[in-house]
Amino acid sequence: MRISITTRFLPNVQKITSEHIMKQIKAIHYDITRFSDMDIYLFKEGTHVKLYDKLGSHPMRREGVKGVYFAVWAPNASSVSVAGDFNGYDPLAHPLKIRGDESGIWEGFIEEAEIGQTYKYHIVGYDGRHFDKADPYAKYAEKPPRSASRIWSVDDYRWSDKEWMNRRKERNAHDKPISTYEVHLGSWRRKVEEGNRSLTYVEAAHELAEYLVQMNYTHVEIMPITEFPFEGSWGYQVTGYFAPTARYGTPQEFMLFVDTMHAHDIGVIMDWVPSHFVTDGHGLINFDGTCLYEHEDPRLGYHPEWKSAIFNYGRNEVRAFLISSAMYWLEKYHIDGIRVDAVASMLYLNYARKEGEWIPNKYGGNENLEAIAFLKQLNETVYGAFEDIFTIAEESTAYPMVTRPVYAGGLGFGFKWNMGWMHDTLKYFKLDPIHRQHHHHQITFSMWYAFDENFVLPLSHDEVVHMKGSLINKMPGDENQKFANLRAMFAYMIAHPGKKLLFMGGEFAQWREWNFEESLDWHLLENPRHKGVQKLVGDLNDLYRRERALHQYDEKHEGFEWIDDRDYQHNILAFIRKSDNPDETVLVVCNFADAVYEDYRIGVPYDGEWKEIFNSQSGQYEGWDITNRHSLKAERVECHGRDFSISLRLPPLGVIFLKRS
Repeated sequence: MRISITTRFLPNVQKITSEHIMKQIKAIHYDITRFSDMDIYLFKEGTHVKLYDKLGSHPMRREGVKGVYFAVWAPNASSVSVAGDFNGYDPLAHPLKIRGDESGIWEGFIEEAEIGQTYKYHIVGYDGRHFDKADPYAKYAEKPPRSASRIWSVDDYRWSDKEWMNRRKERNAHDKPISTYEVHLGSWRRKVEEGNRSLTYVEAAHELAEYLVQMNYTHVEIMPITEFPFEGSWGYQVTGYFAPTARYGTPQEFMLFVDTMHAHDIGVIMDWVPSHFVTDGHGLINFDGTCLYEHEDPRLGYHPEWKSAIFNYGRNEVRAFLISSAMYWLEKYHIDGIRVDAVASMLYLNYARKEGEWIPNKYGGNENLEAIAFLKQLNETVYGAFEDIFTIAEESTAYPMVTRPVYAGGLGFGFKWNMGWMHDTLKYFKLDPIHRQHHHHQITFSMWYAFDENFVLPLSHDEVVHMKGSLINKMPGDENQKFANLRAMFAYMIAHPGKKLLFMGGEFAQWREWNFEESLDWHLLENPRHKGVQKLVGDLNDLYRRERALHQYDEKHEGFEWIDDRDYQHNILAFIRKSDNPDETVLVVCNFADAVYEDYRIGVPYDGEWKEIFNSQSGQYEGWDITNRHSLKAERVECHGRDFSISLRLPPLGVIFLKRS
């Protein structure tokens, strides 16, 4: 017999006549809670940053009896119950009770529920509509396309990364090398012989860690693994902000993934998406029958470009939810850095909107004041709890002081993606070398603002999808020239001030655009040219890590000085990178013309002998082997405003690094 529950709480069992249901209801108790008065105060205030310890499902004991405590925020619901494996998904079997403190939290302890079982919250809205919702605080979920939450605990994992954690502050320091490999776990490498399946967390842990060590990367950035329903969203349309996707394994297996990376001295950065969320019915949208997590007005609460919902950052409980999510991954999963996706869409109310499709702020401007306040609170919170991690903003506008401290008026991020550098660099390298002299400013402009923020130089997944072509296919010329241009661009990237990020597949010049449903084209490494690019990237990463001049002052004017930025007619740039030790100075000369320049004179800062320590056209990279094989003695010949200079052989479409021997 089914009875509709329309009151806010219905413990009156006389209304339910089924003997089976009666037995189930007896197994729920309301005399246990995980909330103190202070928890409720902080929750309402929006400053509770560990709600994952309170809300959601928690295996516990009550008077010695095992069971699970459930708590969910649904302030506008008429009733909330838990339907799951333990009650045959009967929405009447286990109604929760709303707290009497106006927090809007429903809770209850269900005997005999246990780890591994699935469940959803059955919510009846104020208007009588029924909803089956996944738990916003679930730590694990069913493997998509199934969408139920799963009772789980992550507290039994035994970490073995104490040595890494003790040294993490040094590894993540701004004056240390940070070279990041961006990865989509589902398509980096697949088991083609087993139905083209993706690697599991455990398989990827070992195979990817070994590869990153081989390639001399310092960090890996994982595209979102927070649970998501649609594979084609690449993880950027989230339903589970506390659950690693079940596609590749259990939460403990993802912990092993991070642990394995740390054992190989690799830091783990995860993409995190507080900018918008998916509108699938089992998710956060219209959660308790009202716009709880999102704005009701679509001009504020709906993202027209991504067809997703926008968080209501002005609601205290929503801010606490999001900040608790970030804190959860940092605390429970030992994540070393969080890259915040689509920050620009958060900062501006008119982002991707036409006139009349947005509402100005209270001052009449287009800045989203509530989102700005949220980002500041986020960064203050996570840095206050974990001083040795970092946050990264994917921010594509000229919004000021993104990486400056909150107390100084900034947003408080550790780093910002330099999207301008990425777009200008790719535009320049797409040009036939004969035309580059007319676009010289595109390759030099980034130096004018290189130290305004703490930048990461990305060549990310966004540039190799949606018909944009792969990196190698963006390069002009015949096949030889394409490879030479790509090698030169990678060398220029390492020489340019800023931390580094490269999306998977670029490091061996994959021809195809990235396809999330297929493995990278690893067979290309049978071709010497592709193998040569891979070796070049590995050597550049090693050089970047070894040479302090290439990373110590990535964010400071002291680390960079032009030798010559004006030789547009020859497509040549020359500059030096510096550390706090003059003997470590590295001279970088870029020849982006398709011509050899013999006896090209370059001013140098010091007397002595200069030796070529890297050449992107070296034969070991399948280049054209046009190099400076012998040390070059500085002569007292004034050039570029310097008292001393050297005469070089510059390879076409090549970049060379020199150091005083």
